[in-house]
Amino acid sequence: MNIYALYAAKPQPFGPRGSPSSIIKTPVPQLTVHTSGSLEDEQGNKKLHGGSEKVLHQYSFEGYQALSQAYPDTNFEPGTIGENLLIKGMHDENVCIGDIYRMGKITVQVSAPRAPCNKISHRFGIKNLDRFVGQKGITGWYFRVLEPGPLVQHDDVTLLERVEETVTISGLMRCLYTEQGKQEAARYAQLSVLDDEWRNKCIKHAR
Repeated sequence: MNIYALYAAKPQPFGPRGSPSSIIKTPVPQLTVHTSGSLEDEQGNKKLHGGSEKVLHQYSFEGYQALSQAYPDTNFEPGTIGENLLIKGMHDENVCIGDIYRMGKITVQVSAPRAPCNKISHRFGIKNLDRFVGQKGITGWYFRVLEPGPLVQHDDVTLLERVEETVTISGLMRCLYTEQGKQEAARYAQLSVLDDEWRNKCIKHAR
């Protein structure tokens, strides 16, 4: 596998309230990746986005395909969900919490799904699109950075390690949207490689 595209943005007023957001990203040839962010990309709301557990957000071609099928009158182009990178062959059904990948000169670990927010709905003018993304388990995911460095378009991508006890991104998301997922949520809360924010979500859902 290799990096298909990279995206970055700086905050700008967005949505009905004009709150700062970086969801409208543009293609870039390189990201200079650190353990707490990247030089080229910046988050508008640092309380909800960014930080050491959310350094990079990856989306999938399969996610865009599902959106296009559900909303055929809307143009879902790659890069419009607000992701930092796209890689053919990686999607919510085959990427797991804790997966460690080598991408060019950096090493990253999957930390959590992306929590779909209403900015996705505002971006496309579709009510509750964020909820649809969550229910379908097509949120994409975040990486924590184990080894920083430059990330360049077309860099090779290799799965280095998968922990024994884990769950796919889509599996985790779907369990949190159903009452039947309470028992699974309790189990996922015990995953040592899961981001603490999502651990707490699982604990709350399991009650």
